[in-house]
Amino acid sequence: MMKSIFLILFTAFLIISCTQKDGSMEAEAFADFDMEEEIMPITRQQAISPPSSPEVPLTTKEVVKKKIIKDGRIGLKVNDLELTKTRIDSLVKKHGAYYSNENMNNTDWQSSYSLTIRIPSSNFESFIHSIETGKGEILYKEIDARDVTDEFIDLETRLQTKRAYLKRYRDLLGMAKTVKEILEIEEKIRRLEEEIESTTGRLKYLSDLVDYSTLRLNIEKQKDFKYNPEKRDKFSERVKQSLSKGWFGFIDFLLLLIKNWPFWLMIVPVAYLFKRFRKRKKKDK
Repeated sequence: MMKSIFLILFTAFLIISCTQKDGSMEAEAFADFDMEEEIMPITRQQAISPPSSPEVPLTTKEVVKKKIIKDGRIGLKVNDLELTKTRIDSLVKKHGAYYSNENMNNTDWQSSYSLTIRIPSSNFESFIHSIETGKGEILYKEIDARDVTDEFIDLETRLQTKRAYLKRYRDLLGMAKTVKEILEIEEKIRRLEEEIESTTGRLKYLSDLVDYSTLRLNIEKQKDFKYNPEKRDKFSERVKQSLSKGWFGFIDFLLLLIKNWPFWLMIVPVAYLFKRFRKRKKKDK
C-alpha cells in the first residue's frame, strides 16, 4: 500500500516538473518571438525595398550668371584740356582699361579729344564716378545696359547640339561604303563646321562686350575766337601770277576758236547769203 502511494506521488512530481519546464520554454519562446517582432520589421523592410529618396522641393531655381553689355557716352567741358587728358590717362591705367580709338581736333574756336575707352565691366561704374567727381562740366551723359543672357544661353545650347551632330556624322563617315554616301556626309560635316565656327565667333564677340564695357568720352575746351587773316603773296609775285594766268587764258581762247572751226565754216556762207538778201531788198525799194 505504501509503495503504491509512493509511486503515485513520484508520478505526480514528474508531471508537475515537466509542466513547469514546458511553460518556461514556452515563455522563452514567446520572449524570443517578441524580440523578433521588434527587430525584424526594420531589417526585413530594408532588405525588401531601398530607402526612399529625399523629398525634392517643389520649386528649384537654377542660378544663371547674367550677361550684361554696358555702353556709355559722356561729354565733358573743361578749362585745361591737356591736364584733363593726363588725368583720364591715369584713370585708364588704374582701372585696367585701354583706348580703342583716340582723336584730337584743334580749330580756331575749340580744342577737343574724342576717346573710345574699353573698361572691365567690374570697374565701369567706378570709372564713370571718377569722371563725374573730377573737374569739368558734364554736357551730356548716356548709359545703356543690355541683357544678353538669353541669347548667350541659346547660342551655347545650339553649339553643343551642333557639336554632337558633328561627332555623329564623323562616326557615320567611317562606316560609309559608297562614294555618294561619303560625299553627302562630308558636305553635312562642312556645313556644321561653318555653323560651329560662326556660332563660336558670335559667342566670343558677346563675351568681349560683356567683359569690357565701352565708353565714348568727348573732352572739349572752348577758345576765344581770333581772326587770323589769310596770308597773301607779295605784290611782285601776284603780278607774275596775273601775267601768267592772262597768257594762259589767251592761249585757251585761241584753242577754243580752233576747236570750233566747223561752226566758222558754216557762218561764212550764211553771212554771204544774208548780205546778198539785204542788197536785193534795197534794189526792190
